[in-house]
Amino acid sequence: MLRMTLTQLSTFVLVARLGSVKAAAGALGVSEPAVSQALSALRQHLGDPLIERAGTGMRLTPAGTRLLPVASQMVSLGADAEAAVRAGQGAPEQLRVVASSAVVEFVAPPLVDTFAAQSGHKIETSSGVAASDEMPVLVGNRFADVAIGPNIGADRASELHSEPVYRARLILVASGSTLPHGPPDRWPWLVDPSVTDPDSDYARLLRRLHVNEAKTRVFPNQTAAWAAAADGAGVAPAIAHLVSDRVRRGELRVVDTSITPIETTWYATALPPERRSTAADKFLHFLHTATAMRVIRKPGAGVPPSRFRPPIYVTLWNAPD
Repeated sequence: MLRMTLTQLSTFVLVARLGSVKAAAGALGVSEPAVSQALSALRQHLGDPLIERAGTGMRLTPAGTRLLPVASQMVSLGADAEAAVRAGQGAPEQLRVVASSAVVEFVAPPLVDTFAAQSGHKIETSSGVAASDEMPVLVGNRFADVAIGPNIGADRASELHSEPVYRARLILVASGSTLPHGPPDRWPWLVDPSVTDPDSDYARLLRRLHVNEAKTRVFPNQTAAWAAAADGAGVAPAIAHLVSDRVRRGELRVVDTSITPIETTWYATALPPERRSTAADKFLHFLHTATAMRVIRKPGAGVPPSRFRPPIYVTLWNAPD
């Protein structure tokens, strides 16, 4: 007999909120067929398409529109239920952090590890990359506890709470022995996957410099892009304090333009205090400590690409149906 599961409802919520099966699969770190299968099972159980194609996008059916807020609430209650059971079993609290790619590559892993080590009790932490438009969906629907990146709570005052954490400088770097010639829109650009996020710092920078997509090469991560820049392959954007050691060693040099350096601010976003988890609340307080600032300023070397999108939501997908 067919039955509705939390996995199916969670899938529906993400597809509806993010606008595509591909986006939902990317946010969950699973395959598109897995998302399609879960959505199909829910449609069969409820006897309604719920989401239909509309041109190049998707739209909710009348039944899907009515289901979405109920499903979101059920997914949130599911997170509460799991937390309650874990607490009753004496299991560690969970802290799931999503962030922009630069934060995940360099800052998030040592930051959450340091927080867990100083918390005084066991906390199970994980971190993964999310695009700007994914962050409010993941946090707002309890798929993640905290997002670090742009100010996504500015126009969602009643749903999400964003607070500034760190002010960084966006710069450009190239080989320490050669400099690019001509205007910036003619340079070869070496970027990480965040450039595909239109609201990322790097994507906005390239738009302001009128850089055509044909002039960009996308690398698996920022460390790889900087290595190619050091070899003379082009110019790469960078967060100043994260690339400072390479500049100091002479591997890279700063390239000035009419608009760089650019000031940017990293925000931490979570649910309002009355709805967020205890671990999330403690982590937000930790982010304003001197210890957290030291980790952010000097996080060490980057992490391998394999840690970019770990299975943050693995418990959701491994749960028996």
